[in-house]
Amino acid sequence: MAERLLVIGGDAGGMAAASQARRRRADLEIVALEKGHWTSYSACGIPYVVGGDVAGLDELVARSPQQFRDGFNVDVRMRSEAMAIDLPARSVEVRDHEHNRTYKLGFDHLHIGTGATPVRPPLPGIELGLVHGVQTLDDGAHLLEHARRREVSKVVVVGGGYIGLEMAEAFVKRGVDSVTVVDGAPEVMSTLDADMGALVSRAMRDHGITVRLGQAVQGFDERGVVTADGRLDADLVVLGLGVAPNTALAQAAGIATGVRAAIVVDRRQRTSAPGVWAAGDCCESFHLVLERPVHIALGTVANKQGRVAGINLGGGYATFPGVVGTAVTKLCAVEVARTGLSEREATAAGFEYEAVKVESTTRAGYFPGAGLITIKMLAERRSGRLLGAQLVGMEGAAKRIDVLATALTARMTVEEMTALDLSYAPPFSPVWDPVLIAARKAAEAVEASAAAAG
Repeated sequence: MAERLLVIGGDAGGMAAASQARRRRADLEIVALEKGHWTSYSACGIPYVVGGDVAGLDELVARSPQQFRDGFNVDVRMRSEAMAIDLPARSVEVRDHEHNRTYKLGFDHLHIGTGATPVRPPLPGIELGLVHGVQTLDDGAHLLEHARRREVSKVVVVGGGYIGLEMAEAFVKRGVDSVTVVDGAPEVMSTLDADMGALVSRAMRDHGITVRLGQAVQGFDERGVVTADGRLDADLVVLGLGVAPNTALAQAAGIATGVRAAIVVDRRQRTSAPGVWAAGDCCESFHLVLERPVHIALGTVANKQGRVAGINLGGGYATFPGVVGTAVTKLCAVEVARTGLSEREATAAGFEYEAVKVESTTRAGYFPGAGLITIKMLAERRSGRLLGAQLVGMEGAAKRIDVLATALTARMTVEEMTALDLSYAPPFSPVWDPVLIAARKAAEAVEASAAAAG
């Protein structure tokens, strides 16, 4: 009898593993369980469907269940939810929602790709129908159905993270009368430092979005969001408070969890339980700057970790070296990106550093379409090693973060970065690219600090 690989979760962390395992082992029986209606999709694209840039949710699907069945010989079981893992018995209890039945399914190898769930604080009214989290395509379908079924004119987004702000912009594009973002923090986007987040807040206000900061949400009712400063009327509420690892199933089975209750994995994506693997938003990653485990929920990470797990499950050898926390988005007229550590994160980790900020243009200043870009860079004192960077700018700004992420991964100093042979032509950059200007300013700050210390 063929060995069976059982995969829990039909998105990136799960199906990337299933695909890679199949490429290496034609003899392996692979069964994948997905409790929703879609497999291998880009949840990051949901705001662009809401805003009308993308025609529909089906456009976000990379591979359908039938494509996995036909092309990879994977037994994909939709609307099938794993309810419990019995490690001693090597079986999983499965709830088949389509046929209203429960059964047990044995496995030789188990891969967990259960993803993450939107943070839903225990506030009064959080379960009301007008309150929506946005993490899966099913979440997106429910939100869109709400928007179509009711005449939505007022939207409130609770939380100023990536998905929340992208959804705010999406509803402006959709043409609703008012969009409000409310956040208890002093600025939006807590992954940025406040001075950089302020640039994002300004751009959103310029775009017609009301931004209310430092306001704690106390609950929800049928009329909208209740805060300490009064009610914010809404026909629809989007939660943009981030996500938490979906690990209740693993924890109940006794599988070790760590940071934010994410599943602990080694470099090959193995969990603490023999024969059990995990990848994606449900598990930890190793941070190359902090040099410790972190939880970072990004599709890029999930796909890479799933690939590594699948290669190993298929009898090969692969490791996932880690992350530097690179993220990028477009909000209204500005592009926003970050990598490595913010000042808050660097301070909490015990680093001594120099922080510099420069303003430049995305293209040669005389070239049509040149826009402003602000880059903030952190370098470790004495060593001069790059610790992190953030940028906010107009079109053409964001992908510069990839140069900075590469420099972080290579453990480059800011002095070494000043000599990078970056490309130049007026439509793309000033002759001194903003990355090089920031690196030079950071190197000068490190040098001045060393001189002052004697």
